[in-house]
Amino acid sequence: MKTVKVSGKTVEAAITKALDELNATTKEDIDFQVVEEPSKGFLGLIGSREAVLEASLKIDPVAEGLHFLQQVIADMGVNVEVKTQETGKETILSLTGDDLGVMIGKRGKTLDSLQYLVNLAANRYADRYYRIILDAEDYRKRRREALEQLADRLALKAKRTGEKVFLEPMVSRERKIIHAALQKNNDIQTYSDGTDPHRYVVIAPK
Repeated sequence: MKTVKVSGKTVEAAITKALDELNATTKEDIDFQVVEEPSKGFLGLIGSREAVLEASLKIDPVAEGLHFLQQVIADMGVNVEVKTQETGKETILSLTGDDLGVMIGKRGKTLDSLQYLVNLAANRYADRYYRIILDAEDYRKRRREALEQLADRLALKAKRTGEKVFLEPMVSRERKIIHAALQKNNDIQTYSDGTDPHRYVVIAPK
């Protein structure tokens, strides 16, 4: 992260110089700290001192996360492009291309791992947490729909047989989808069991 130390007759003059050296447009684009306040000195002449401040560009978390992801894609040598979409609450980095299967991995595990790493990179210097979702041609939506259908099907099985149904191990996000899908079903109950990374959902008849 580039930091400059500049001086000026006033703090505003020093800020202007910092913006120029950092190729920034407005004061909101930088973080700065006044090291020395300006002083006019005796009779406004003798011993006068300029303002001194240290400044650096504010880091754009989304740009940091995007840069990291693009570097990973280049290192993997896959044919994948990234599109950025802002939703207001979060940023979605959507992958398109011929090699999405490699990026998604089995049941989305590679995609989840990449999303975790992208968020680490994005928030490395951020002053507040930015959430970035990594998706691949609506994989997240399709996976959610598949899990909801699975939940309904296995809930019927648990009710019909009167026995517990044990699902395969899932990450926390996918377990929550199962629980939410069956939350209003009065015939069964759900809970998680086991320890990560082998924690799984149990669907049990009431």
